[in-house]
Amino acid sequence: MGPGPSDVSPRVLAALARPTVGHLDPAFQALMEEIKAALALVMKAPGYACLPLPAPGTAGMEAAMMNLLEPGDTAVIAVNGQFGERMADMAARAGASVERFEQAWGTPVDPARLEPMLKERRPKLVALVHAETSTGVLTDPKPICDLARAAGALTVVDCVTSLGGVDVDAAGWGADVVYSGTQKCLSAPPGLAPFAMSPRALEAVSARREKVRNWLLDMSLIMAYWGGQGGRTYHHTAPINALYGLHEALVALLEEGLDVAHARHRRMHEALVAGVEAAGLKLLVAPEHRLPELNTVLVPDGVDEAKVRAHMLARYDLEIGAGLGPLKGRIWRIGLMGASATPWHVRLCLTALCDALAAQNYPDASRQALAAAEAKLSG
Repeated sequence: MGPGPSDVSPRVLAALARPTVGHLDPAFQALMEEIKAALALVMKAPGYACLPLPAPGTAGMEAAMMNLLEPGDTAVIAVNGQFGERMADMAARAGASVERFEQAWGTPVDPARLEPMLKERRPKLVALVHAETSTGVLTDPKPICDLARAAGALTVVDCVTSLGGVDVDAAGWGADVVYSGTQKCLSAPPGLAPFAMSPRALEAVSARREKVRNWLLDMSLIMAYWGGQGGRTYHHTAPINALYGLHEALVALLEEGLDVAHARHRRMHEALVAGVEAAGLKLLVAPEHRLPELNTVLVPDGVDEAKVRAHMLARYDLEIGAGLGPLKGRIWRIGLMGASATPWHVRLCLTALCDALAAQNYPDASRQALAAAEAKLSG
């Protein structure tokens, strides 16, 4: 129950064990088409090129930066957490001139503050993190994508932690690239990066002056394999069994229904927050900006946060995450993602957390915490 990976559902584990076939086998090619169609549905990206990149979610970030940016381009990167920092680093490695839009960790990106920078810099690309995993903050991409489009810029939105847990609407936002990972709310093993690229972004790739500085993630090469028009050109040996798992995870999500899955994550979040607050703890992020699937709890004064995590792992076989960057030692990151977003997980986490705190002479509030959570779960 940390920031990922989440628990993998039994049906996805079973899918991973199916017999391996060739990456150009006709049956596997049919599966590829189903995965593309399912990704277009869950990312709400009709008309986009949708496919899973053969690497973890970070590969989606790198593919976006390396394909859309060339030396001399200007990129405005919103930095309000660890993964905005990483975006800025990758944009610089692509040769772009990077303009960082700094926002305090624990707060969403403010479009009103961003607008003057976009009007002044007129960048080629604007990038932001929808669900900042390092802080538990949710930023609305729509107004930022609107501002970027008005400034003539392409937009990249990191949805690694949001896809499947909250609404991801690539077309509705007007985003040009949206990417995610399999190990969060999709509850498949890490190793694939769902990726959606708009026609506008594909045109920008076609108009590049030089080759993409990454061979594996060059979209002009990958699309020759995944595009499926006029046959498929060999590009790489696809991770067959990982794609079986992703296919099953997407089927499970669509069977549940996107709205139902989002409501489930929200309900588990509300129950966990009620329990945490009943235990006398506080959260980092203001209620209106909280990410349901990643909850950042402030460490009380006098508590050794690492010992709490070690106690929970040793006594309850339960892992939660530590803080990153300036939040290291100050927060715990508790994930409620995909198959890990259930009432059982909420109860287990509150029980383990309260017990670990009591072991450090923090007042034992397990009864109050569980009662508050149950009130939300039964409401």
